[in-house]
Amino acid sequence: MSYVFNPAPTVSVPVQGTADRFPVHRVYCVGRNYEEHAKEMGFTGREPPFFFLKPTDALVVVNAGETAAMPYPSLTKNLHHEIELVVAIGTGGKNIKAADAHKHIFGYAVGLDMTRRDLQNEMKKQGRPWCIGKAFDKSAPIGPITPLAAAGDIANAEIYVQVNGQDRQCSNVSKLIWNIAETIEHLSAAWELQPGDLIYTGTPEGVAAVAAGDTMLGAVAGLEPIKVTITQGQE
Repeated sequence: MSYVFNPAPTVSVPVQGTADRFPVHRVYCVGRNYEEHAKEMGFTGREPPFFFLKPTDALVVVNAGETAAMPYPSLTKNLHHEIELVVAIGTGGKNIKAADAHKHIFGYAVGLDMTRRDLQNEMKKQGRPWCIGKAFDKSAPIGPITPLAAAGDIANAEIYVQVNGQDRQCSNVSKLIWNIAETIEHLSAAWELQPGDLIYTGTPEGVAAVAAGDTMLGAVAGLEPIKVTITQGQE
C-alpha cells in the first residue's frame, strides 16, 4: 500500500516501570466533574456528565523526571491550567457497567487539560462549540502511565498542581462528582471504547492563568508527577 504522504507516527505514552509504550487511540475529557470547580465556573449540582475530545496529537508526553516545554498558544490572553487524573483504557467495550469498569482499565496517569479560557468563554456566549478553547495544539500534557496494579488507592488520591512552587489546585479524587467507574459507564454508552483510549476525568477548583516562563508541577498521589514549562509562543 502506498500513501500520498507519509502517515504521522503513532502517538504513545511511556508505561512506568517498563520499556513498553501505550499507543493512544482517542482522548476523551469530562467537563465540570468536581463540584467546587463547577461552582467557580458558574454551575451547581450533579448534572449529567458531558464529554469533549482533544486530538491525539494534542498530547505533550512528559517522560519521568523530565520537564516538558509547551509553547504559549496563539489567539489567547488567558491560558488556564486544569490538573486531571487520566484513565488509560486497556480493554474496549460498549455499554460497560460501572461494576465492571475496573476490568477495562490499564492504568492511570497525571494530565493537564490546558484551556484557552477567553476563547472558550466567547464560544459559550455565542452558543457555539468550544473546540478552539480546548482542542488546540499541545493542549494535553500527560505523564507516564502507571499500571492499575501499581497505582494504589487512586479513588482517594490527593491531586494538585503548583505553579512556580506555589499551590494552585489541591483536592482529592474522591471528590469527583462522577467517579471513575460511573464515568466509564456513561462514556461507553455514547462511544464504544477502544484499547488506547485516554479519559481526562475532570479538574478540581482553583483553575487559573499561566504565562510564558511559568513552570507547572502536577501530581496525583501514587503516580509519576509531571512538570511542564510554558515557553514563549508565536502569534
